[in-house]
Amino acid sequence: MPTTSPLFQPVIRSLPETDLHKFTMQQPMLHSMPTNQAEYHFVCRNIPAFALAELQAAVNAELDALCELRFTEAELAYLGAMRFLSSDYIDFLRLFQFQRRFITVYTHGESLSVVAKGPQVHIMGFEIYVLAIINELYFRRLALAQGEGAALAEARVRLQAKIALLRNYERAGPERVNPFEFFDFGVRRRFSGAWQEEVDATLAREVPQFFKGTSNVYLARKLGLTPIGTMAHEYLQTFQAVGVQLKGFQKAALESWVQEYRGDLGVALTDVVGMDAFLADFDLYFAKLFDGLRHDSGDPVVWGEKALAHYAKLKLDAHAKRLVFSDGLDLPTALSLHRHFADRVQTGFGIGTNLTNDTGLAPLNIVMKLVSCNGQPTAKLSDSPGKTLCDDETFLAYLRQVFAKKTEFTA
Repeated sequence: MPTTSPLFQPVIRSLPETDLHKFTMQQPMLHSMPTNQAEYHFVCRNIPAFALAELQAAVNAELDALCELRFTEAELAYLGAMRFLSSDYIDFLRLFQFQRRFITVYTHGESLSVVAKGPQVHIMGFEIYVLAIINELYFRRLALAQGEGAALAEARVRLQAKIALLRNYERAGPERVNPFEFFDFGVRRRFSGAWQEEVDATLAREVPQFFKGTSNVYLARKLGLTPIGTMAHEYLQTFQAVGVQLKGFQKAALESWVQEYRGDLGVALTDVVGMDAFLADFDLYFAKLFDGLRHDSGDPVVWGEKALAHYAKLKLDAHAKRLVFSDGLDLPTALSLHRHFADRVQTGFGIGTNLTNDTGLAPLNIVMKLVSCNGQPTAKLSDSPGKTLCDDETFLAYLRQVFAKKTEFTA
């Protein structure tokens, strides 16, 4: 449907309707790697209820609308008030507008393909919007087939059950050294924008002692919540292709982050080439400078114990650090992890699908990931089967070899 139609209501309402980490990664890339050329691909990891290729026309219309958006002065003032975002970056955003020629939607049989290709600082932002658009278009159709209001009615029942679970956890005790805190990380996996807003508003009203913020900058501003986020995989992956030795790309990425933010945004992502390889690079210098670590693949208990053992080896007080868990969490799992770790370290829990798309309908497992930068392949070696991402098997094998040797050498 053309964006000029009075009936067209775009999924994305404003450019801040994305994860905070898209801004916090774009800024250092603008400052130190403004000429990077990159390519991002959309991938659906599971089997959808209907062919995603059927959404092609609707996705194209949504992208047309997205590329018409600009940041408002009020939105820029909100972003500019964050002390870690620099004035020159805000000026860049004042001029910023997505370019439609950098993103293409096509079909391959029943599959939907979305490719963003061009200057990295201009295309990296497409990721979250594309995922939110595809999710909402997909679930609109499923919800309509199920019957008007049925999915949201079930979602509200499930949300109230989560609130009851949290209140019971608070009453049951025993009180832990560090409190249970969780955040909404569900922009990309949500049922709809309206439902994410209802979820966040309800949790902020009903359980503010536990619910501490959202990655959605638009909702953080609208609802008076804390915006949450630091870095994602693409930031570290980019350093695989910018002229540093491959074995040193994680250290280069972490050093660049430290120099950019000077103590702010101090939670590092650990699973681009696996936790063991990360810890081999995360020496005393970085362990002192970063406030904590984020888990996004592999067994969370094993991961957390490795993190605590590493801090102990470096003779650092883990009570001054934070472990953030964000891999496919639901509340019972998050509470179990809190019970396990909260007397030894600060914890935080980023919950996505299970907060913003828990309706009884099977969720999509979709991603849009960096596959190349400056003509070089990039890869993620996940600690979870099925989450490794790379379009170049030769590079993937080489990366495995480099980091297998690195972890053996430093063990």
